[in-house]
Amino acid sequence: METTHGYFIDNSNNMSSVENDSVDLVVTSPPYPMIEMWDKIMSAQNEAIASLINTEPEKAFELMHKELDRVWAECYRVVKPGGFLCINIGDATRTINGTFRLFSNHSRIIDSCLRLGFIGLPNIIWRKQTNAPNKFMGSGMLPCGAYVTLEHEWILIFRKGDKRAFKSASSKKDRQQSAFFWEERNVWFSDVWEVKGTKQSIDKSKSRERSAAFPFEIPYRLINMYSQMGDVVLDPFMGTGTTIQASILLGRNSIGYDIDPHMGEILRSSISSMSIDRCNALIKQRFDNHVKFIKDRKASGKDIKHFNEVMNVPVMTKQEENMKLCYLDSISSFDDRDMCRVSLDDHSSMSALPSHEGLFAAVS
Repeated sequence: METTHGYFIDNSNNMSSVENDSVDLVVTSPPYPMIEMWDKIMSAQNEAIASLINTEPEKAFELMHKELDRVWAECYRVVKPGGFLCINIGDATRTINGTFRLFSNHSRIIDSCLRLGFIGLPNIIWRKQTNAPNKFMGSGMLPCGAYVTLEHEWILIFRKGDKRAFKSASSKKDRQQSAFFWEERNVWFSDVWEVKGTKQSIDKSKSRERSAAFPFEIPYRLINMYSQMGDVVLDPFMGTGTTIQASILLGRNSIGYDIDPHMGEILRSSISSMSIDRCNALIKQRFDNHVKFIKDRKASGKDIKHFNEVMNVPVMTKQEENMKLCYLDSISSFDDRDMCRVSLDDHSSMSALPSHEGLFAAVS
């Protein structure tokens, strides 16, 4: 099996290189309107924004979102019927002319996507783990002048049309093989995620000091939840390429867009530094976590009725019996078309891998 991964340095409000109804899943995190680090890039899209930020901030906020609206419209065009759009967005707080206020980005994006025709699904609150000792803003211990801190962001989930249909034998087989473990489902499909943030500084960046990247775990979960192996995943705000890297590990094809030409250089460097051994260790860790779960469950005296012969391991449900994990064989360098290819090794039995020796007697 082989997957392809490419990117375009262009404005994603016109993704002309992507055909209608060709993308299975969009996973992205756009610039956050009214967060100061994004003022410059937003104003570059509409010069009226810069003059309004400090005089009529609500109008500036709306103009910023109108620029994002054009991207969501493009996402609606390229997503297949039954496909998903997942947007990580944080609300903004900002003091302008002495007045502190909230700018509700998540509600504005929900309104836009529903108007386009997307169907809104239950959203996820990503609560970012923090060690900050201060849980307030404003007047400290005195009433009527303090503000709660924003310690969460939103993961908005939309579907285009009705549920995806799996009618052919091959599509049903692909779906079964792309299943996730029962214990993963119980964590991933909670509406609150406790996930640590990621490093924000960019080494040797020519355009900005902060990446604003979401942690790898966010796209990794979403891609597992809302796509299957061989699907096409799009990130219209590619940044440093976290969504593309997660797609590589999960056997999906991917496309990225970014308006910043330096992000292409950073992505190329990130992909070229991806070690096959390290990637496969991350894939194996998912299996090892399941093995530990099974051992703990057996130790507590609970029965496990199902077995996955492909991976030679007990599983909790019948839906997991045909699930498989594919390891990576190779990752090619990006070519002159800004494309790279990944070869995956479809192991017929996980027990054939030396790294799994000794685990199966304990769980079978």
